Amino acid sequence: MERVKPLRADGQRNRERILAAAAELVGRDGAQASLEEVARRAGVGSATLHRHFPSRQALLEAVFRDGVAQLCAHAAAKPGKRPAAELADWLEELTVYTATHRGLAAALLAGPDGLSAEEICCTDMVFDVLNVLVARASSAGALHASATTEDLMQLANAIAVANEDDPHTARRVLRLALTGIRP
Repeated sequence: MERVKPLRADGQRNRERILAAAAELVGRDGAQASLEEVARRAGVGSATLHRHFPSRQALLEAVFRDGVAQLCAHAAAKPGKRPAAELADWLEELTVYTATHRGLAAALLAGPDGLSAEEICCTDMVFDVLNVLVARASSAGALHASATTEDLMQLANAIAVANEDDPHTARRVLRLALTGIRP
């Protein structure tokens, strides 16, 4: 495994400014926010932005990573006493988060093609947690035998994409859909 060289202080500051600008613009304009405007707001050139984030996907992953990490930590902190409810609650949190944060669902659905392990960290975190929750629910007989982690990720993301900027509707539609996955 290749070691990542730590950034110099100025490089770290540039990266943080790029992420702050990107978070603001993605929040306002969604995942298609202008990369040129991100660089301009961060006070860096386009080459600097691309040195830190070689693709739009890499930048989106970094922008969403913190929020997704919090969602994943929240799921890991819960005991598995009620596997079906735990799975449903976490899928609801994920769906509401992705509906609220425009572009995250599409970024997660884009998958790991051509990305480094660091760039797909966000997607991997979600799949890791969802795999555990699905296994618990399946073991408890609380999940339809044919439902897979990938199915549930697509379901949550499709609902989030269809209801971007409308987390209340996303929550309601997910709850309706989840009644169909229980045996």
